[in-house]
Amino acid sequence: MNSPSQEERIIGHGTWYDKIAYEIESRERRLGRSLEIIRAESGLGASGFPHIGSLADALRAHAVVLALQERGLRASLIAFSDDMDALRKVPAGLPKELSKYLGFPVTSIPDPFKCHESYGHHMSSLLLEALEACGVSYEHRSGREAYKRGLLIEPIRRILSKADVIGQIIDEEVGQEKYREVLPYFAVCESCGRLTTQALKWLPDEDRVLYRCGGTEIAGLWLEGCGHEGEVSIKGNGGKLSWKVEFAARWAALDIRFEAYGKDIADSVRVNDRVCREILGFEPPLHARYEMFLDKGGKKISKSAGNVLTPQLWLRYGSPESLRLLTLKRFVGTRRIAITDIPSYMDEFDKLEDVYFGRTKVSNARDRIKLVGLYEYVVGLKPPKEPSLHIPYNLLVYLAKVAPSKDREGYIVAKLREYGYKVAGLSEDLKRRIHYAVNWVSDQVGITETYVDLTTTEKNAIANFIALLETKVDGEQVQNAVFEIARGHGIPPPRFFQLLYSILLGSDHGPRLGPYVMAMGKDAVAGALRRALQAKKGKMKAEA
Repeated sequence: MNSPSQEERIIGHGTWYDKIAYEIESRERRLGRSLEIIRAESGLGASGFPHIGSLADALRAHAVVLALQERGLRASLIAFSDDMDALRKVPAGLPKELSKYLGFPVTSIPDPFKCHESYGHHMSSLLLEALEACGVSYEHRSGREAYKRGLLIEPIRRILSKADVIGQIIDEEVGQEKYREVLPYFAVCESCGRLTTQALKWLPDEDRVLYRCGGTEIAGLWLEGCGHEGEVSIKGNGGKLSWKVEFAARWAALDIRFEAYGKDIADSVRVNDRVCREILGFEPPLHARYEMFLDKGGKKISKSAGNVLTPQLWLRYGSPESLRLLTLKRFVGTRRIAITDIPSYMDEFDKLEDVYFGRTKVSNARDRIKLVGLYEYVVGLKPPKEPSLHIPYNLLVYLAKVAPSKDREGYIVAKLREYGYKVAGLSEDLKRRIHYAVNWVSDQVGITETYVDLTTTEKNAIANFIALLETKVDGEQVQNAVFEIARGHGIPPPRFFQLLYSILLGSDHGPRLGPYVMAMGKDAVAGALRRALQAKKGKMKAEA
């Protein structure tokens, strides 16, 4: 193995995560705070199905924790479920009857799937399940339990006693005036059970808040309150802090030193930083700001809109390593993602592993350091002793599609040997890869393509091949046409076959092309080739 040099080790793994860990340690030393343990936090939304963006927040925070541990520091990740938040909108795909619970804390809503204690518990469990599948070590905290057990009681007292100053801070930072009139606290209405209340007065000697259920804006719509007036103790889960101050309370109570955030909550983070520093006397954690994942149409992935790409769906078709690669390879900038990206990330992980083990040479030393470092974080800083068997995802999809159902695995192993792959037997890794491909075929997701740098002549030849696929031809005619088209454009036929295999399979060889095209569908193959002709050049590069 061509392992990283001692010089490379001295400067860390060369990734964004190493840089952040260095900045955290340096900052904490300047502040004179204890380094006994450094905690990072990731907030887990519980109001709808968790998506890739939700998971990415936690995976990135976990990578920072690993980087801190690599520096010889004790560090841990707290996964905090925001399960006292109100249901703001019924997510697409869930029963419309849930609309009667708008404004209720999500852990006060029955689980529509009837398998967890509440709606909020169900949604939190999905994200925790994904973290465990990706090998993340974490300490889970529930917002509901944190309030119930009084974990935030001291920060709440200080915040409510300085509510006038906080109202001024919020107004100064985001131009929101309402907290000059009401307290930054939402009681759960004792009458209707909703968080549609305004906290009007703080009674410090009794640890109670007087409130009125006057209604609130939910997802752009006004949700009328029931008009009840009452009081609630802050000792328990009878209410919660506003987002404008709740982060600060958590940071101070849990001694959080790092938390990343999405640009959509930048205003709240800025306010919380000031509240944390000026009201609670705790220096807020070091932050890193990231941008959001978008769907292929350029829209923000949203639980309520129903364009959610869940971790569970990704893991049905791809490995945990491919999912970690998606989230860790780049921190800044928006990215458009879809299920159809999974094959490319599966293949990219294999290429990254080849760099790590020295099978693929990278001439630029800095690029190599970053690629090796990225690989190490993708595998949780626990690299295997040897690489796995690398087989292009699309090739496995093809074999899964044509394999007989009675002995699918045996057929695929035999075909791989026939194609020149050194398959000793059905290893656990190969079994998992076949499983992903079978799921892909069963769900009829389609095929994807790999970028190949093409000359004008080669593009013209492929365009002719696409035109052929739009006619009534069978597999044998497709096979023969490859030779004719190649010669007609002055391209050696073996080279043209290589180009087509590279685009369609991510490999320079594969099964007979005619049967492959017919098995995958002429329209699907033509579509993949069209996208390849329109694609812009990209290269494997560590962007963390």
